[in-house]
Amino acid sequence: MALRVVGLLIRQELSGLAGKPSMRMISTSRGPNCAKILEHSPNAHLNKTLLDRYNRLKYDPKYVQATYVWIDGTGENVRLKDRVLDYVPKKPEDVPSWQYDGSSTYQALGGNSDMKLVPRALYKDPFKAGENDVIVLCDTYQPDGKPTASNHRAAMQDAYNRTKDLEPWFGIEQEYTFLDIDGRPLGWPVGGFPGPQGPYYCATGAQNVVARDIAEAHAVACLYAGVQFAGTNAEVMPAQWEYQVGPALGMKCADDLWISRYILWRIAEDYGVVVTFDPKPMEGNWNGAGGHCNFSTKPMRAENGIKAIEAAIEKLSKKHDKHIKAYDPRGGKDNERRLVGRLETSSIDKFSWGVADRGTSVRIPRGVADAKKGYLEDRRPSSNCDPYAVCNAILTTCLLDE
Repeated sequence: MALRVVGLLIRQELSGLAGKPSMRMISTSRGPNCAKILEHSPNAHLNKTLLDRYNRLKYDPKYVQATYVWIDGTGENVRLKDRVLDYVPKKPEDVPSWQYDGSSTYQALGGNSDMKLVPRALYKDPFKAGENDVIVLCDTYQPDGKPTASNHRAAMQDAYNRTKDLEPWFGIEQEYTFLDIDGRPLGWPVGGFPGPQGPYYCATGAQNVVARDIAEAHAVACLYAGVQFAGTNAEVMPAQWEYQVGPALGMKCADDLWISRYILWRIAEDYGVVVTFDPKPMEGNWNGAGGHCNFSTKPMRAENGIKAIEAAIEKLSKKHDKHIKAYDPRGGKDNERRLVGRLETSSIDKFSWGVADRGTSVRIPRGVADAKKGYLEDRRPSSNCDPYAVCNAILTTCLLDE
């Protein structure tokens, strides 16, 4: 009986607090401090069903729309343009190389700006109507044939070619945040904040979760495209989400991550929502966003592979500065805002590792420690990292001693 009375009192107290702004989880108010969601987003107000009439038009199936996607000079954004082929490509080598204006993508000056696109991976296109339409992931080269400054794929390919006998696997956990067009996290009150972190991680309910339909549309589109998509969940900060890609052998995880980002940007564009991969979109006591990288080799996955895992961690501990520079597109400056030694992060200044400890640089999951084999999780990469740079750093440190 006493417990029932206590329960009733708690319920009444929570009911009384529910109407107070300080306890609001995600804004639903129409008061003066809450603008309508996506009120000023042009894409949110376009009639998306109009495109259907054109997508239903039939044309000769020998024609294939190929969307070339590449990383621009920022090292964290992608560009795209379409080309019509008169045959169905089966592999990247079937798609012709192409050019683009590097002076408009932060990769060249106007006097000599024809950059080369070299196809590296093909995906089914979830946005085009043609059955054989494809997304073509490319890397980029300067007029002299050298990789552009933002082409880290070439270096990773070289490292993988020298380590493929060890069968390196990668899996990446990609965190991101939905924003309104004005830069506020989606659903946050204007000039204010939602309730403290706690109820949002892996949550349900309109008071806790925003834009689940975008996250779930993204999952389906990635699976259709051929991305090795592993799962998704709402994250600790409201309007923040995560999805996972891999584990996959060699280059595929990094390739898949870039295409999965492109697909997410495109779907959010349809909704009029902004996606940011910034590692610390909100200052203060709010979790940042990471790109945790899971890594294993054939010896790590074998019986008593924990020894190979610990040997790799020892090598990582001696190259901390190298990895910090590789783990965000600004040489560690972005991670300075995120790796602060709290909010589930390690300190950017000091390497650490542990079992089941999310406050370390590198974590050995509990299941791996119990099985004495498996993989390690490097928690330092930022959400806007280039996965090619991350994977290359891990391969060269752990397997090539470079």
